[in-house]
Amino acid sequence: MDDCIIIGAGPAGLTAAIYLARYHLSIRLFDCGTSRAAWIPCTHNHAGYPDGIAGKELLRRMNAQARKYGALREETRVEHLAKAGDRFTVGTAAGTFTARTVLLATGVVNRRPDALADELHDAALARGLIRYCPVCDGYEVTDRKVAVIGTGKHGTAEALFLRGFTADLTLVSPHGDHDLDAECSARLDDAGIARVPGPCGGFAIEGDRLAFDTAERRMAFESVYPALGTHVRSELAGLAGAGTSEDGCIAVDDHLETSVPGLFAAGDVVIGLDQISHAMGQAGVAATTIRNHLARERPLRRQPVSRT
Repeated sequence: MDDCIIIGAGPAGLTAAIYLARYHLSIRLFDCGTSRAAWIPCTHNHAGYPDGIAGKELLRRMNAQARKYGALREETRVEHLAKAGDRFTVGTAAGTFTARTVLLATGVVNRRPDALADELHDAALARGLIRYCPVCDGYEVTDRKVAVIGTGKHGTAEALFLRGFTADLTLVSPHGDHDLDAECSARLDDAGIARVPGPCGGFAIEGDRLAFDTAERRMAFESVYPALGTHVRSELAGLAGAGTSEDGCIAVDDHLETSVPGLFAAGDVVIGLDQISHAMGQAGVAATTIRNHLARERPLRRQPVSRT
């Protein structure tokens, strides 16, 4: 039986693995290989990397660090989670495992425009023609021609946030006419943000821009932000009986414990801020709370070492 099973190996899961392994606990890390951090061509707002670091390289380094201290990482998808008594059972394609505690660091998945093929999406993402996190990389689109694909309050909020970086901004509806109330329209007008009806289609990289068709004309932009929401991967929490918020995020207390004792969560699955630093900070809090939780069950004491 493991002291803790961590589900998800993005920045939150790997940070927790490093902490817990260095607490001399037996842990197992399950990873299906879909961390959003791997999408990041280069992040420039992660402290300590003045020239930026690619998401895949950051994950590689964190994996190596966790492995150095004994964290066991298994590349498999977790399909089931349940609590029986004071123990958890974790079901995977490779078998069933048990643990005293579980940390969910399963994250979220960004929704993409329907007409955008995977291969084109990945190529555009690598070149910064598609971006998902204006908090992370709004600086990189300073004074550039930018589109936000979205509508309603969510699309309006993202466009207004980006207005702090560029004046050349267009909000494009993904499907037909915009769904904007009077307040949203007034705020967009005040900010000088143009609106174009959809649908969006015919995506292609044309030179150094991403081009696509709208209801009015074909348009091309130096960066495009899809503001279409996310899918929160909180299904395992529901299987274990943990509560979630209205938007599907896992509900936790100040120490990242869910409504199920011994079940913890950290990272974007708790709040979709899309920030590596925030996910890592939550993971540190959760890991230390897990250590203290286990210490209440039985003292965590090292055995004397013979020195001869």
